[in-house]
Amino acid sequence: MSIQQRPIRETGVSVSEIGFGVWTIATGWWGSYTRDEAAALIREAFELGVTFFNTSNAYGEDGYGEILVRDALADVRDQVTIATTFGYDLQAERPEGYSGQAERAHEWTKDNLQRSLERSLTALGTDSIDLWQLHNPRMDAMHDDALWELLYDLRTQGVVKSFGPSIGPAIGWKDEGLFALQNRDIDFFHHIYNMLEQEPGRSFTEAAAERDVAMLVRVPHSSGLLEGRFTPDTRFDATDHRSHRREAWLNDGLKKLDALTFLTDDREGATLGQVSIKWLLADPQTATVQPNINTSEQLREFVAAVDIEDLDADELGEIETLYGLDFGVVPSAEPGERLIKA
Repeated sequence: MSIQQRPIRETGVSVSEIGFGVWTIATGWWGSYTRDEAAALIREAFELGVTFFNTSNAYGEDGYGEILVRDALADVRDQVTIATTFGYDLQAERPEGYSGQAERAHEWTKDNLQRSLERSLTALGTDSIDLWQLHNPRMDAMHDDALWELLYDLRTQGVVKSFGPSIGPAIGWKDEGLFALQNRDIDFFHHIYNMLEQEPGRSFTEAAAERDVAMLVRVPHSSGLLEGRFTPDTRFDATDHRSHRREAWLNDGLKKLDALTFLTDDREGATLGQVSIKWLLADPQTATVQPNINTSEQLREFVAAVDIEDLDADELGEIETLYGLDFGVVPSAEPGERLIKA
């Protein structure tokens, strides 16, 4: 079996069911990579059948995350689908004490949209954006009719083929997401969703199904918990994005992993990380799943998820039952708060 393509509504855009989120290699939040190392991992993903690459104009300096994708895939641009973001004012002076994981100010004006679009087109070396994402929008953006009219016009022109919000935890989340799904003509919705963190993901998916909005899912392994490699003694460096998680996320999550072993018992050679991806792909509303990819070994493991046996109705039902029995995990700490650090 090979990685399949899934459509983004009727836009003519499709994405591979396994995608590559460039944040792991472009931001410095999951380790340091040279430009050559990062580009090589992107290219390896393409060679293995991944054709959807998700980057951002805010990853690194001066469009670094976009330039990485361009340099790695320039000769196969017509064979890949690329998503990027807009919304942050990248010209604004950074706040005092700014770090790479702190948030910049948003600006949803026509000037900033046009500026962001032109810079992304140049950085990506392309003449159109396949998927353009509002980056962590708050309710002010959701209610801004002028902003949405600009987006509808860009989509009609074809310079932006599809658009939708990329929603983040703790900084604009459930209310914002549901408002967009219920009130705006979006093509896709990008959010965090996994077996240990099912809300508000399930609510988003239900709302998306009513309007046939494609779901782009990231963090399918709860930042590594569902890969089965952590212990109660695991700690993260202060530069690691997971150092923002609360202790409860790690301790409670490890206890709950024991309840999921039945998913791999009858699938010889399958890993929990692969089954976690397969669980998300079982929902037809899910267009693509983007695991956090740090190494070639992880990449190959996650790509191979498409080859394992589908989850049956009994297994899906048991996962739902387990979640209903207080199977949730505290999603994250407040921005800037590091509670699991070395």
